[in-house]
Amino acid sequence: MTKIAFIGAGSTVFMKNLIGDALLRPALADAQIALMDIDRARLDESALVARKLVASLGAGATVTATTDRRAALDGADFVILAFQIGGYKPCTVTDFEIPKAYGLRQTIADTLGIGGIMRGLRTVPHIWAVAEDMRQLCPNALLMNYVNPMAINTWALTARYPDIAQVGLCHSVQGTAYELARDLGLDVADLRYRAAGINHMAFYLSLEARDGAGWRDLYPALRDGYRAGRIPLESHWNPRCPNLVRYEVMQHFGHFVTESSEHFAEYVPWFIKSHRPDLVEQFRIPLDEYPKRCEEQIAAWSEQADALKSAPRIEHTASNEYAATIMDSIVTGTPSVIYGNVANDGFIPQLPQGAAVEVPTLVDANGLQPTVVSDLPPHLVALMRTNLNVQDLTVQALLHEDRDHIYHAAYLDPHTSAELDLRQIRALVDDLLAAHGDWMPDWCRVKRAA
Repeated sequence: MTKIAFIGAGSTVFMKNLIGDALLRPALADAQIALMDIDRARLDESALVARKLVASLGAGATVTATTDRRAALDGADFVILAFQIGGYKPCTVTDFEIPKAYGLRQTIADTLGIGGIMRGLRTVPHIWAVAEDMRQLCPNALLMNYVNPMAINTWALTARYPDIAQVGLCHSVQGTAYELARDLGLDVADLRYRAAGINHMAFYLSLEARDGAGWRDLYPALRDGYRAGRIPLESHWNPRCPNLVRYEVMQHFGHFVTESSEHFAEYVPWFIKSHRPDLVEQFRIPLDEYPKRCEEQIAAWSEQADALKSAPRIEHTASNEYAATIMDSIVTGTPSVIYGNVANDGFIPQLPQGAAVEVPTLVDANGLQPTVVSDLPPHLVALMRTNLNVQDLTVQALLHEDRDHIYHAAYLDPHTSAELDLRQIRALVDDLLAAHGDWMPDWCRVKRAA
């Protein structure tokens, strides 16, 4: 019997989506599902929803719930990670409020930038702890990581635990394909595409639609439609942030990026500038977006969780997440292709060995087999390297417990360095480390001045 361990299962709605996807697959419908979270109340809510989902779908799966991570991992075939160290409060709030006092504004702050660096520092040690337990309790299991900062986490995990099979999962590639199909008035099922790069900075190298017996390049339609104002720029995922940033980048770099405009705006130095508020207005960049989103999601998820708990039945339609597809392909041998974040073992030759890269990945009974993408245009490679510098130095700081590399990572961050000078950045890092206190590893904690 297949065992699925879900670490961070207190996110009831996300758990419902991933586990529901798995239960729709006949090969996984009888799985042993081990839910784990440190919050007993939220864990119990998730367990109630999962059991009701099993009954509603007529599946034969069993559901256990525990606050003991090792118990959940013991004998697992698949491990799903979905947790946020430090939560929205206090840590996310800290990651926004302290930089704001320096004049450094952010949108999401969970992937790169000063917020992404801080999140990586407090998250990676916990992922390493999961990997250490897996070595002892389920060494052959596949770890599927949904935790941000995805690239930093994936790189750091591979560097210390190369023996643990893992893949970082995101919905940006398939989600953006849906948006582009909508923008062009097409059915996403009629699209064919190929993308590659790093998480949140991968680009569509080709984007085509069925055209009779052949395929038609969609880039001319995207460029012409944007210039002529025919593209409906409203984002399907976030009505507060239309896709102006992504289309503007496409006009200058020739390719469409797979991550949302609000994310991408803070990975580069061109859109968020304290002395250019007109840019924020022109490109409708939602500053402080993630705190707003957290408040909305907390309220919405609470309502959804209450509705799920009280509903006599729980219906489920398959989501566009990859976890169930991966598990089904490995268990049944039925091949599938997903976009996974994996350690770069020559898969993108122009990028550093060991870095986390996002590439098309074949999945079957042999596991994950990433494909080689050797034709990334040099200007896209150069753009990715600006982000890889920050990821690499954050990982080096963690591996060697070297606080200096935290400063180095922040100095080289494209958005941070475009707004602040070296002394300001160093002081900002110190203030953040002090404010995060015990959420940070011992070696990088900074005491507040008396």
